[in-house]
Amino acid sequence: MPPLKKIALAVATAGLLGMTPLIAEAAQGDLQAQLTQARQEGSIWTAFALNRHLSPFNIGVKVDQGTATLTGKVENQVDKDLATQIAGDTQGINKVDNQMEIDPQVAAEPGTKANMAQRFDDATLTATIKSKLLWNSVTEGLNIDVTAAQGVVTLKGQAKDAEAKQLAGSLASNTDGVTEVNNLISLSARDTQAIKEQNQAEASSVREEFSDAWITSKVKSSLIYSRNLDGLNIKVETKSGVVSLNGVVANYAEKELAVEIARNIRGVKGVDADTLRVMTRSAE
Repeated sequence: MPPLKKIALAVATAGLLGMTPLIAEAAQGDLQAQLTQARQEGSIWTAFALNRHLSPFNIGVKVDQGTATLTGKVENQVDKDLATQIAGDTQGINKVDNQMEIDPQVAAEPGTKANMAQRFDDATLTATIKSKLLWNSVTEGLNIDVTAAQGVVTLKGQAKDAEAKQLAGSLASNTDGVTEVNNLISLSARDTQAIKEQNQAEASSVREEFSDAWITSKVKSSLIYSRNLDGLNIKVETKSGVVSLNGVVANYAEKELAVEIARNIRGVKGVDADTLRVMTRSAE
């Protein structure tokens, strides 16, 4: 039974006349659990939709008591492993039962490779860009309003300087599903110094609060969200705030972009990309 139908059933059941307090309390607890599971399923579905490797596939998600069960078909083992990783990174999920089948022909099915921009819900796109702005050490303190309509993103608010405004626009435009960015962020000379001093004062106290796991998660997500990188081929590890990138990228431009993305994540003290190799991929 779909989560929303189960929630509706639980609500209706809780309202039955003659229900004892003990049963009512149990029903309320069950309802809360179902709401939590529905939110977790939604989070996993959103993450799959945001990932350019997984969004073309029809993946079923079912969460029960912290276990996420995945069904459907993907093109290869890499896609299957990626789905397991993304689902496992969702808050509250402690086990992933990946029952997906591997079918190389699934990519050839009609509609599978549809226009990516059409696959992104505006609300999801807005949430993604807001997250990227929040994770970034330069833009996280800015008051920026983000709206999206059919792939066109509009940014409004104030930035401390032209560099921060430009970076916010770049973070938005370099997001899968974005077709255009209207950067209407304004600069206020009067507030620039105050914002700068506030950010500097907060930097030392906030920076130490981010765990290595948090940093690794956000760097991975930012690499995956980037339209100009194949984040799947980049492995991320963090130790004492220093991020290590290794794997393979297509060219030096991709390597520089990966380093820049990692360096700008909040809490990152340094980036080691010595083992991130540049390899020209053969044409398929």
